[in-house]
Amino acid sequence: MDILLLGSEVLRQKAEPIEEINEDIVTLASGMMEAMHEGKGIGLAGPQVGVMKRIFVIHVEGDVPRVFINPSIVGTSEEQVKYEEGCLSIPGVYTDVIRPGEVKVQAWNEKGKRFILETGGILARVILHEYDHLEGVLFIDRISEVKRNRISAKFAKSRKA
Repeated sequence: MDILLLGSEVLRQKAEPIEEINEDIVTLASGMMEAMHEGKGIGLAGPQVGVMKRIFVIHVEGDVPRVFINPSIVGTSEEQVKYEEGCLSIPGVYTDVIRPGEVKVQAWNEKGKRFILETGGILARVILHEYDHLEGVLFIDRISEVKRNRISAKFAKSRKA
């Protein structure tokens, strides 16, 4: 499973809901988890692998691997926290991003079971980051335009080298 990189139009498109959680979706989730681990990431969304479906997988150190299908953000904390983020679609690029410190998300897992998760810290950050991918938003969209342009130019130059 190939991970698409910055510059791919797919990363800027909004993902479609998954109609049915079936064997194909279970296989997709498993493949995404494997690709995420191979890339040494902690989250991966459908659009990053060219699948325009509302699914992402995460595996944060100290937590169990998780699959989120058709997630919706139910709420976030008012508290905003700055933390360095990176992305498998923009390898080698890391920068501080300000996001809510806590999130409440509703989704379905790969077994078709609905769940609600309220969490904070790195787990909340990864959920918000991956959810953005489903909306066609990259983490660099959440920083200043000057910094974003600098990062985009540097990344483009590194890809040509």
